[in-house]
Amino acid sequence: MNAAAVAERTNELLVRFNLTTAATQMAGRLEQAGHQQALSIVLEGLEMEAEAREQRKISRLRRASQLPPGKTFDTLELGVLQPALGRKLRELACGEFLDNAANLLAFGPPGVGKSHAASALGHALIEQGHTVLFRPAYQLVQELLAAKRELTLPRLLRRLDTVELLILDDIGYLKQSAEEAEVLFTLIAQRYERHSVMITSNLVFSEWERIFKEPMATAAAIDRLVHHSIILEFNASSYRNRHRQRTDGQPGNGTGANKSGSEDK
Repeated sequence: MNAAAVAERTNELLVRFNLTTAATQMAGRLEQAGHQQALSIVLEGLEMEAEAREQRKISRLRRASQLPPGKTFDTLELGVLQPALGRKLRELACGEFLDNAANLLAFGPPGVGKSHAASALGHALIEQGHTVLFRPAYQLVQELLAAKRELTLPRLLRRLDTVELLILDDIGYLKQSAEEAEVLFTLIAQRYERHSVMITSNLVFSEWERIFKEPMATAAAIDRLVHHSIILEFNASSYRNRHRQRTDGQPGNGTGANKSGSEDK
């Protein structure tokens, strides 16, 4: 790095750390005094500080995200998924879809890796400094319903609105009352064209009346989700079943899945 580049980068980091007075004075004074080596040492220290701050930020974002630990692209068997789907997931990990508030809709039967893929995508986005929140759909709906009853729903919605990507896992297992469907629709409407939602579901759209109960509410929810959306179809054989066969040697046909909670973690 030449002298001009060192001075420019030093100023950039000083400004980032809100050391604006030092930014206007330090590089020029050291250069004037002929202390180019000293300026390089200052820059090295600033780069170390920048890296440490970035890692602390990522750690904070990861804790706040509630993402399952270890469910990353490193542990996701992309080779088990359809090649086009694997490539699309890697492409989405760049985060460009967040700029357009595009939604991600992951469909497929139980055990095909939907939840793991959603989590892996969330971890990858956090590495780039994006905010992510991962919640089982049934848990978040209950929190929304409790907030509505306590007259704090607007506050909770505002807090959720600060997250760039909200991942609702296993929406297909919700069997809601009209009141629960209403708060879920309120959440979807609140984020529409503002921030991205990722939904994993074993139900195709034609079965979503099981969630929203009324045809009009179902159509309205689907309309908001599908507009500016990317659909991910998981049609491979059971991802969980393959892992089980590899680890314990026992065959499985995927028919014994527990449908009370998340299916494809």
